[in-house]
Amino acid sequence: MRIHFSYQLIVSVLIASISVISCKKDDVDVIDPAVKNSVSIQFENRVGDQKLVLGTPAYKNAAGEPFALTTLNYFISNISLKKEDGTVQKFPNQYFLVRQADAASQVITLKDVPSGNYSEMSFMVGVDSAKSVSPVSERVGALDVTGYGTDGMYWSWNSGYIFLKIEGTSTAVPATVSASQSFAMHVGGYGGGWNGSAKTVNNLRTVTVPMTTKATVRGNIAPEIHLFVDALTIFNGPNKISLATTNSVHMPAAATPIADNYKTMFQVDHVHNDKQ
Repeated sequence: MRIHFSYQLIVSVLIASISVISCKKDDVDVIDPAVKNSVSIQFENRVGDQKLVLGTPAYKNAAGEPFALTTLNYFISNISLKKEDGTVQKFPNQYFLVRQADAASQVITLKDVPSGNYSEMSFMVGVDSAKSVSPVSERVGALDVTGYGTDGMYWSWNSGYIFLKIEGTSTAVPATVSASQSFAMHVGGYGGGWNGSAKTVNNLRTVTVPMTTKATVRGNIAPEIHLFVDALTIFNGPNKISLATTNSVHMPAAATPIADNYKTMFQVDHVHNDKQ
């Protein structure tokens, strides 16, 4: 019995084989660090399991004290992204002011991020000492000391930035302390020096958050990292804050327990790696 193979059949088989090999090659995820894209970071401010809405008197802290927030602002700086292989990509000299009253400020965009699989993010809450003491001409954008208006995120009397500002009202605040039963907590203090015989307080805090779903930067993928920021942690963190007794904080030394609390208020909820 003879089996005959036609020329056309052989050519067809070869073409099909080449096509399969080509498809497999195209499916390989080749990471080229020279190829860059952007990464956006969204800060969704919340109070426990509720979205934060300014002026809403629907929140309670661990002490059972009801409160409403009228202001929540904080600086984010010194961002870095860590790849799954352990290498770190830093984004120096970039400072952002997140304001609950301004939705646009709640999304930060990092440009020219090298391709890679990023599994962890770190950032500082506040403005580092080097930048805080740099010439005013070098402090532009979010750090422009003349451009805050009613936000007032700079202490002219203390020559330093307010890293986090939280203000509101609560019936727990004694009327003898504030007729309007309002509270204000302003956290600052970048350390790095001495005030007389005492070292200046350092309330800068670095936050590191893992990403269960990696941010996969590619030429056609610009990841979006979505963070939940739980403002309730400012009161309910490692240091329990009662508004009845702690309702006016403006000095760095008194603000340290609050800084320790808000260090824990950030977590990555999800990551979008949608192709463009």
